[in-house]
Amino acid sequence: MSIGILTILIIVVLILLIGYGTPISFATGFLSLLLFIGFMNISTLYQIAEVVAETGTNLFMITVPLFVLMAEILSFSGVGNDLFTAAHRWLSWLPGGLAISSIGTCTGFAAVSGSSPATAATVGMVAIPEMIKRGYNRKLAVGAIAAGGTLGILIPPSIAMIIFGIITEVSIGKLFIAGIVPGIFLAILLSAAIAIAVKVKPALAPPSDSVTWPERFSSLKKIWPFIVLSVSVIGSIYAGIATPTESAAIGVTLSIIIALIYRRLTLKALHDALRRSAAISAMIIFLVIGGSVLAFVLSFLNVPQALTNMVISMEVSRWVIMVIINIVLLVMGCLMDPMGVMVITLPIFFPIITQLGFDPVWFGIVVTVNVEIGMITPPVGLNLFVLKGVVPDISLKEIYSGSIYFVLILFFGLAVIMSFPALTTWLPGRMGF
Repeated sequence: MSIGILTILIIVVLILLIGYGTPISFATGFLSLLLFIGFMNISTLYQIAEVVAETGTNLFMITVPLFVLMAEILSFSGVGNDLFTAAHRWLSWLPGGLAISSIGTCTGFAAVSGSSPATAATVGMVAIPEMIKRGYNRKLAVGAIAAGGTLGILIPPSIAMIIFGIITEVSIGKLFIAGIVPGIFLAILLSAAIAIAVKVKPALAPPSDSVTWPERFSSLKKIWPFIVLSVSVIGSIYAGIATPTESAAIGVTLSIIIALIYRRLTLKALHDALRRSAAISAMIIFLVIGGSVLAFVLSFLNVPQALTNMVISMEVSRWVIMVIINIVLLVMGCLMDPMGVMVITLPIFFPIITQLGFDPVWFGIVVTVNVEIGMITPPVGLNLFVLKGVVPDISLKEIYSGSIYFVLILFFGLAVIMSFPALTTWLPGRMGF
């Protein structure tokens, strides 16, 4: 059987399995089993066992449950409300100040979350009712939170970047640092878009109440947990003091201390945080193991190598190939979570982009931005359904309509990041590794 026909069959079977409702981790594992039975020798079975063992015991896999636990524990402390209050007091003078404050809150919470749905849900519960109460356009309110929530997987620490690093063997520390400037850039871009929209159409958002300077400085006293956590986690990586795994352990320890200081870490809260962290971590680890096994089987069958050679031999610009890859990532991002997209596509796409001469760290950020756009793109954007659960009084139609404007803004941001790779590569280059 030719590589082309085999690739088409693999894609069709995978789509059928996922469409039938099979979890992605089991779909990739089952497909790997079918390929093994059909095309591989029984003597190679031990190699698959080795792949599973090596993936499951990868030191960086410890990073996933640690960062998940950090965000879960911190969510009980209620510091999200304090961050929103501080952002509102400092940004209220801008057109659409409350919506821009929501973007700022999402940016801050992303620095301790690592998850887009968690960021959207946590900030949305506080910000959306407040914006609606003050007369903000409902579509603007939900659209701002949907778009701001996507920063949860771009601004480090990011679970999606950890998965990218494990699958591609790209430095997770570099990926974390590379996400800082693009994350801040997109936050500023989204805020500017809100300000322009409100300036052009004032009916979208009423003027905010005036805030005194003492009130502004007073609000800063309550956001110290975010400053301490972000500086400790990302600063330790940037300074070369700690690895991503060690910084995750630092983050968990500090989040427990913060929750204790806030006197909200009850035994029940700790039990719930541990239970949810275990469930989320198990899902992610099974995803990575299933993807690693599929990547091994595909490599054994020379599928990535053949596709890479075929793409390299095409007489088109490498940017044409990159645009096609972006389209595939965007479409898949609408249908599944970022980890699932990466597990399925990276074994095929990553060898292609490295052969084409693209920077792997830059590509990691491009992939992350693509899948985060997919998370707020109708009809199946994950963040849109998360927000529906957070604010059930708002219809899905309003959530869809509100997100479209911000999808276009994020498209523009993606184009800028792709056109100016230095936005991604400059800061990691300053680290000297």
